[in-house]
Amino acid sequence: MKAFLLAAGHGTRLKPLTDTVPKCLLPIRGVPLLQIWLDLCRMHGIDEVLINAHAHRDAVRKFIDEHNSGIKIRLSEEETLLGSAGTLRANRDWLGVDRDFFVLYGDVLTNSNLTALMDMHRKLKQAATISLYEVTNPTQCGIVTVDAKGIVRDFVEKPQNPPGNLAFTGVMIATPVIFDLIPNTSPVDIGTHVLPKLVGRMAALPTSDFLVDIGTPQKYEMVQKTWPGLHAGAHPVNQ
Repeated sequence: MKAFLLAAGHGTRLKPLTDTVPKCLLPIRGVPLLQIWLDLCRMHGIDEVLINAHAHRDAVRKFIDEHNSGIKIRLSEEETLLGSAGTLRANRDWLGVDRDFFVLYGDVLTNSNLTALMDMHRKLKQAATISLYEVTNPTQCGIVTVDAKGIVRDFVEKPQNPPGNLAFTGVMIATPVIFDLIPNTSPVDIGTHVLPKLVGRMAALPTSDFLVDIGTPQKYEMVQKTWPGLHAGAHPVNQ
């Protein structure tokens, strides 16, 4: 199983922490976020990962070279940011003939049950399956409406009048169908430009696992106290 691990952002909101360190290498209780992601991938049978890098990419390359994760890693260095969907499009050939693959947002800290998400994806056989969580700030997220069968009926990125509070976690499983939906522009974003086109063809699974986007100093400080580790049980966190 393969996964795109998207980790190329500048981490602007986390300055000055990210002045010299990429966001994906910020430590969580002493362990780099990227290491946590690789350990999670290995736990759930993902054996090949493509990591994109832009800001401080020399540090990301050095980390990969020096750490044996037990996973085959390809580093895709971006001179200019392509956007989350742009990275997928630029590395389509890496997938080969794989039918399903994960897309993981590297600025999220989580112990999500990726196997449960894959089980649902294979059961419902949709073009993609996304993980959802409840948020307190729905105007700042991609908000999803789901029917009783688990099929997404609406997806709105950062709506002014949110229809609910179930948001995209940044954890998804996709099929090659999504490549045909990526606009030929750059940068291009999964949440803004791709997921709305999958309404009616995409499943969703709410999660109660620990999940926090560490994009602000406040959240980064908070997870140092609340992170239960990868092997902890369900640990809901409202944001």
